[in-house]
Amino acid sequence: MDLQWNDSEPIYRQVRDRVVAMILDGVLKEGDPLPSVRNVAAEYRINPLTVLKGYQQLVEEHLVESRRGLGMFINTGARDLLLQAERQKFLSEEWPRVSATIQRLGLKPDELQKFLSEEWPRVSATIQRLGLKPDELLEATRPSPSDSDSTEEER
Repeated sequence: MDLQWNDSEPIYRQVRDRVVAMILDGVLKEGDPLPSVRNVAAEYRINPLTVLKGYQQLVEEHLVESRRGLGMFINTGARDLLLQAERQKFLSEEWPRVSATIQRLGLKPDELQKFLSEEWPRVSATIQRLGLKPDELLEATRPSPSDSDSTEEER
């Protein structure tokens, strides 16, 4: 986990997001225990209740389970569940901004395909973590038929 905290989001949410990133990155695998609440709190100098609240969100999302007296463990299928949800979140929340910039700059699908093919190893860790492929991103960039119709009408 990173030592830096972002002031724009509650720390418990950042704890949750960091564990999610560790699951997506394969650092934590199915059946692995989460670091103990006390250890995380001590290492990052935050309140144990803050860590517990972040972990509790993971329990509520069915990503981890609490085993009395043993700790919290990554559930079977947690990574697949996260991938599905995080892909959808990325494509619905982040990608529209990226797509709008691509369209505003007039970048063509073949230019993007070439860039993605050459630069894929260095493209955003988020995109790689989500397992998105260049074709999926390009498809999401293409205007829908209704978008092109409205553009024609505006001209």
